[in-house]
Amino acid sequence: MSGILVSAVLAAVKILSGVAGNSYALIADGVESTLDIFSSLVVYGALKISSTPPNEKYPFGYGRVEPLGAVVVSVALLMAAGGIAIQSVREIVMPHHPPAPFTLAVLLGVVATKELMYRRLLREGEAIGSRAVQSDAWHARSDALTSLAAFVGISVALIGGRGFESADDWGALAACLVIGFNGIRLFRAAMADVLDAAPPEDIEHRIRMMAGAVPDVKGIDKCRVRRSGLGLFVDIHVMVDGATTVRRGHDIGHAVQDALLTSPLGVVDAVIHIEPDPDLRRVREMS
Repeated sequence: MSGILVSAVLAAVKILSGVAGNSYALIADGVESTLDIFSSLVVYGALKISSTPPNEKYPFGYGRVEPLGAVVVSVALLMAAGGIAIQSVREIVMPHHPPAPFTLAVLLGVVATKELMYRRLLREGEAIGSRAVQSDAWHARSDALTSLAAFVGISVALIGGRGFESADDWGALAACLVIGFNGIRLFRAAMADVLDAAPPEDIEHRIRMMAGAVPDVKGIDKCRVRRSGLGLFVDIHVMVDGATTVRRGHDIGHAVQDALLTSPLGVVDAVIHIEPDPDLRRVREMS
């Protein structure tokens, strides 16, 4: 919640400074900061809901809410980029007074603050494997980039003098390209989780290795993994000796499940299918 408070203060400072200092780039930057408040609230709500335990109505839990929150945040980024770009073009074609020098000091403080927020949020998002938190981190980085672009544009306008008044608007327009790129990238990553895209190959490889290391497991056939919120759901086919009793096969399956659920990968559920090892069956038929 501290990030929301910081974003609110920065948004107010930028909008008021932009109005007083005659800089649309700073005003647009302040508007983009208000979206940070919205995105932070969405992320906070998504994480809280996704951590709700499963129930009869939702037996697989609420994990999908977390990537859906990331989708909302990425769409907000794209909308911010489009809105700022449109208004920047309008300001470019309309002559106006140059920005005030004090706006540069405001922007330097904003860039430093937002960059620190980005690094903190990104570390937290990567630590817990949250797309929503990582999206919120990049939203903070995008805010820092728009402020940096505004700083460059205002500097050019002040140094260049007459005829360079719209330089800060060109800076805001350039920042929109960065915001739009990040919005598209985050949207694609979030939608991959919503649509049950396969996780990185090393995750599946580690799951296969852990399951194969369980005593009396002869091999691993199919292994399907999907992410839901902050956890992984695994559907794996384990091969055992075909002469194994049903009870022993049941015990092996439970041992594999326990190994996966207690692993550091964040597996929240694992469905184990027991199958006879075809190689062992062929050996018996030949003997």
